[in-house]
Amino acid sequence: MSDTPALPAASREWHLLSRPVGWPKDEDFALVEAEIRQPGAGEVLVRNKYLSVDPYMRGRMSDAKSYVAPFELGKVMQGGAVGEVVASAAEGIAVGDHVLHFGGWREYATFDAKQAVKVDPDAAPLSTYLGVLGMTGLTAYAGLLRVGAFKEGDAVFVSGAAGAVGGQVGQIAKLKGASRVIGSAGSDDKVKLLVEEYGFDAAFNYKNGPVREQLKQAAPDGIDVYFDNVGGEHLEAAIGALNLRGRAVICGMISQYNSTEPTPGPRNMVKILQNRLRVEGVLVGDHYDFQPQFVQEVGPWVASGELKYRETVVEGIDNNLEAFLGVLRGDNTGKMIVKL
Repeated sequence: MSDTPALPAASREWHLLSRPVGWPKDEDFALVEAEIRQPGAGEVLVRNKYLSVDPYMRGRMSDAKSYVAPFELGKVMQGGAVGEVVASAAEGIAVGDHVLHFGGWREYATFDAKQAVKVDPDAAPLSTYLGVLGMTGLTAYAGLLRVGAFKEGDAVFVSGAAGAVGGQVGQIAKLKGASRVIGSAGSDDKVKLLVEEYGFDAAFNYKNGPVREQLKQAAPDGIDVYFDNVGGEHLEAAIGALNLRGRAVICGMISQYNSTEPTPGPRNMVKILQNRLRVEGVLVGDHYDFQPQFVQEVGPWVASGELKYRETVVEGIDNNLEAFLGVLRGDNTGKMIVKL
């Protein structure tokens, strides 16, 4: 085993105590101290530097059947993280290496080295491996190009467009030759960001009026691809605006994550039949084979500044829960990151 730097006596980590009903409450969680375990054969010990909080984590707090296992009560939660290896008993990963992994919501994590992906802090800031060059970036890339079957000349509408995924979807569409890119966001400042910095052709604040009316004004000739991060009213409006053989990519439905009652579906689903629309969900885990192409194309865009990104950084493990709740409220612009 490699020499281990001096470590604190314990690591702080977040546990789920009870399954939230509706909006998560502070008493559903606890920040506890846990012993730092030295790595066994084939394992590494990582000091986390950046943690990811994402909307999908709300689903894991429920025990309803889903595409990913729920968090276990009384145990540490998981999430994307990037950190520095401080002890290693694994071939190919040395002390001082930086790795991407899913042992988040904690300061230190010991796990099988096969679950770690080495990243280069000199090639890009470490935080970007959780966002623009990480899971959210690949979600945007695969969702638009593979699931959405985007082609040059398409008009694209993105809801939640100032978020980590949505902002990249719109920019990739522009870089790939979209005829028009429209975004929705929850504040006038975010709308300004979409148009002035991200290069969207039009954007609107969904709080300023009915989505259907604002979308019609922004896309008078309709849309060909809808990338949905919100659901609800946005999805209904997009179905009404999609042109013949349009595609709707369902990535998230953040407007419904804390609902305690069943939410009604779009009232205009007959349009799916009339316009021969395709509606398909996207889960990033289905598209890891797309990762090499994603990095090859998007990496240079990020390096050159052609593809811009924002991060909302919250300091300290103590504020990990508040950062997560902030994502559900829409407090973030771009990727929400917790810096340890």
